[in-house]
Amino acid sequence: MKVAALFILGCLVWGGMAKPEFPESEKDPDFWKEWAQRTLKNALTLQDLNKNIAKNIILFLGDGMGVPTVTAARILKGQMSGHSGEETQLEMDKFPFVALSKTYNTNAQVPDSAGTATAYLCGVKANEGTVGVSAAAVRSQCNTTRGNEVSSILKWAKDAGKSVGIVTTTRVNHATPSAAYAHCVDRDWYSDGDMPTEALQSGCKDIARQLFENIPNIDVIMGGGRRSMYPRNTPDVEYPGDKKHNGTRKDGRNLVGEWTDSMKDKKGYYVWNRKDLLALNPNNVDYLLGLFEPGDLPYELERNKETDPSLTEMVDVAIKILQKNERGFYLLVEGGRIDHGHHEGKAKQALHEAVEMDRAITRAGLLTSIYDTLTVVTADHSHVFSFGGYTQRGNSIFGLAPMVSDIDQKPFTSILYGNGPGFKLVNGTRENVSTVDYAQNNYLAQSAVPLSMETHGGEDVAIFSKGPMAHLLHGVQEQHYIPHVMAYAACIGQNKDHCRANSGSPSLSHISPTLAFLLSVKWLLC
Repeated sequence: MKVAALFILGCLVWGGMAKPEFPESEKDPDFWKEWAQRTLKNALTLQDLNKNIAKNIILFLGDGMGVPTVTAARILKGQMSGHSGEETQLEMDKFPFVALSKTYNTNAQVPDSAGTATAYLCGVKANEGTVGVSAAAVRSQCNTTRGNEVSSILKWAKDAGKSVGIVTTTRVNHATPSAAYAHCVDRDWYSDGDMPTEALQSGCKDIARQLFENIPNIDVIMGGGRRSMYPRNTPDVEYPGDKKHNGTRKDGRNLVGEWTDSMKDKKGYYVWNRKDLLALNPNNVDYLLGLFEPGDLPYELERNKETDPSLTEMVDVAIKILQKNERGFYLLVEGGRIDHGHHEGKAKQALHEAVEMDRAITRAGLLTSIYDTLTVVTADHSHVFSFGGYTQRGNSIFGLAPMVSDIDQKPFTSILYGNGPGFKLVNGTRENVSTVDYAQNNYLAQSAVPLSMETHGGEDVAIFSKGPMAHLLHGVQEQHYIPHVMAYAACIGQNKDHCRANSGSPSLSHISPTLAFLLSVKWLLC
């Protein structure tokens, strides 16, 4: 009787989520064979490797974007367009080369975003919680900083005469972007107001200060983080009545004001809202500082479209400014709030952040050419996020699995976390998700272990690449290998000998702009 009841309930759950049957064409074996043949034909073209010198290099970093997140975001993207989702392609899916990255920190099996950022930006594995320093530096110990600093690919590019930029949906002094310019033994030293007195007395600098002092004249900086730039208790320009957004600096410095003063004769502009950003003519801008929130930018689903730009909009403006440099550019783009959504157990927020980053990748592709621009998409680490439960084709990625548990006889969502804030007991048993709105934006997906914040995952993450020398990102690699490939492709940093040796050889990078455009369009359509 119990088994029969479970079967009936399972059928009801399955039936309530029924989707139209998959396309009739998929029943024909020729549909799949022809698709495979088209893919094979495209794959054969990859035998002619792109060995051009990369004039431009772009790194898209999806913070916390593990492989399950990529797959779920792909399905969501398709479902947002009215399709079943599984057969959809993300823009990163179209990249011809894919590798796996081993993400561990020198002292951590499951890493954090600071040590990983040092790896994929500076080319050196490091300890968790530290940015821009080697593994000889110890977290929070200021006296281990000096002598252990390591430089980033952003600096290598700047030293080579390229324009450089940072775009993020987090604070510009958060873990990922800070490794591009800072040398700090503690990722949480956002401003001097966040640092212990001992560290300040020992001469360590906060990350916000290093943003403006370590690598002068970073061409484009966009994200959040205003409160770290202003003196303590200075009201925020957007939220003057909310004290939690006030400035935090103890040294009394106004870093934004100092930057603005230094840019008076350099076509430099500071903006703090979307309207002012989009009003700029990139042709008349050489330097841009955009700080759109006191802290991190809001989730894409909660973004105020009047005041906060999307990641795609920021990338669009950044590239249009940076590409004016005849020597090319380096751009770091972080979809940083994918990670935050997962930590909070809010899978819907995380996945929509991933879809928005994919839109930004699409936009970047339209503004650049695969013949002179190396574009890499990867993640710093994964999360204990999963989806399963034998769901039907086209099942909402946020929907229920088609059966109930044979242990507690309750339904469950396809998306689950190994740990996190979604653990909840009602009358001593697991909450019945059919009694709550599991499709709402901030629903906390159920987790196996109760934690106030969900944790990172330790598995490998994907590296997608296209453009010059993209084939060098192959197989299973250590994470710190990534910037070395990018530098080799662009002939910057320590990788220059091959460029001089090949300087007299013909290259596709010398083909006409019209032909390059037509070839780029062909590649995109394929």
